Amino acid sequence: MKILIPPAKQMKERKEVLRKGINENTEKILEEILKIEDLSKFFKIKSEQAEIERKRFLDIKNKVSKEYRAIELYDGLMYRNIKRDNLSEKEKEYLNNVYITSSFYGIINALDNISLHRLDFLNNLSVDGVSLKKFWQKQYDDTVKNEELIISLLSSEFEEVFSKEIRDRMYKIVFKESGKTHSTISKKARGQFLTALIENNIQSIEEIEKLKFCGYEMVEKRDKIIFFEKNK
Repeated sequence: MKILIPPAKQMKERKEVLRKGINENTEKILEEILKIEDLSKFFKIKSEQAEIERKRFLDIKNKVSKEYRAIELYDGLMYRNIKRDNLSEKEKEYLNNVYITSSFYGIINALDNISLHRLDFLNNLSVDGVSLKKFWQKQYDDTVKNEELIISLLSSEFEEVFSKEIRDRMYKIVFKESGKTHSTISKKARGQFLTALIENNIQSIEEIEKLKFCGYEMVEKRDKIIFFEKNK
């Protein structure tokens, strides 16, 4: 089983871990980013922030960047609703099932090392002559292709990186409140849902369908789409 979650733009430095460096594909992306003269235009950010981002990329290249566990460094709304502290050994072991779909590092385990960085699939970057999504597709597919159960907590931006063959095998979880779904509801609920999986050591779709957490329970299942709605 693999549970797929998106990364977050927001990051917060927590406990630093021993450096491990980056993989060959990330090195290629890094090389292309550092060729860009105007990072403020590329990222659509102020020039002061662009200089900070450039320094972060240079630190990664020069092997002096600080590294952190991915699940601890990302700090968006979803991550702030994931149980990350005071985990039991069994709960830590469960995180081996959780994978983050990064545009910079590829698919990585939640406990893998990352450094502060900025990049997403909406950025117009070509690597080896192809888009970021195309560049990562084989690594994304290879990471999950032998899994019997793939749980997606991803938005379409990240699911689209996978081939259709892999996407068709995913179980997608959708969250609603009062019959509606929107970004804030989804981000918070994804974190709460993952916490429930971790705490209950969930291993199957049957267990997911019976799951109740933070007022949510399953209300509908359409093929491989499972809908959870929050009780009023």
